[in-house]
Amino acid sequence: MAVVKEIFGTAKTGEEIYLYTLSGANGMSVQVTNFGAILVSVKTPDAAGKIEDIVLGYDKLEDYYGNPSFFGATVGPNANRIDGARFAIDGQTYELDVNDGANNLHTHMDLAFHKRVWHAVEGENSVCFSLTEEDGNLGLPGNRKCSVSYTLTEDNRLELHYHGESDKKTIFNMTNHSYFNLEGQGNGKIEDHVLWMKASHYTPVGQTPIPTGEIAPVTGTPMDFTKPVRIGERIGNDFTQLKVTGGYDHNWVIDDFDGSVQLFVKVKAPASGRTMKAYTNLPGVQFYAGNFIDTQTGKGGNVYSKRSGLCLETQFYPDTPNKPEFPSAVFGPDRIYDYTTVYEFGVES
Repeated sequence: MAVVKEIFGTAKTGEEIYLYTLSGANGMSVQVTNFGAILVSVKTPDAAGKIEDIVLGYDKLEDYYGNPSFFGATVGPNANRIDGARFAIDGQTYELDVNDGANNLHTHMDLAFHKRVWHAVEGENSVCFSLTEEDGNLGLPGNRKCSVSYTLTEDNRLELHYHGESDKKTIFNMTNHSYFNLEGQGNGKIEDHVLWMKASHYTPVGQTPIPTGEIAPVTGTPMDFTKPVRIGERIGNDFTQLKVTGGYDHNWVIDDFDGSVQLFVKVKAPASGRTMKAYTNLPGVQFYAGNFIDTQTGKGGNVYSKRSGLCLETQFYPDTPNKPEFPSAVFGPDRIYDYTTVYEFGVES
């Protein structure tokens, strides 16, 4: 195992930005950058041994300053939506940026974690990115210390570890927003990928789309992936939830959540034979089928558009601060934020 560091560009603030390549023994490699703690590439072999990059992104740092779809981004301090761009802790109301209709999405489009320069420390087969936040920054309380580490193991597992501490009660709900295409980035759509999720319930949304607070069973609906299903099979069904979000873009409730790191999803691409299993100790996952990827040029001159990739964003549920019936994402002096998500890559004939 090895980590190779090279210049990726210069930030608008003047800092040098680096690209870190983690290489394994089985032909797999991963690239991450200290700009946004972004996952830039994941290269892994298919069933025939052909190595391709399977995450969407850009060749140049400058393009990540745009990045309207959040390719590869570490999203935080709070991922997903908050109703009315406000929430309260112990009776104190906090106002966030209004950037998604009347709501808040991913904390801030230009100033949140995905566009910050992180401090990086290299390990033998890992890179740990960290930053600090002052009380009140981005509308959130607490002097905060945050980190996310990427570790590549010899058995083709990419482990992401999130950590956060605060001297006041605050919201931590970080995630990774990578778009996967197991046929290779730029190689068509993801409708033929086959998906299984250990999730018998999901959180329906209203028209905004903010979760209603209901935790609904998937049985008898197009939201049921408790048995493997081709993603495109039911994505266009006449079902209100799919119409609101233009396809799959919902939070699924992971079954048997007990705080342990557990398998919750498996994806397979039939043509390449590549598979991806994912594990987490977080309670939910936002499965987004890339319904609104703008047509654009990505890595290697490949053109991305609607459903060129899929996201599996492990998380606390959307709008958790305003939904006391959801698992709490309030952390502070008496509760440390510390969670893990693992992506494991393989092949099946």
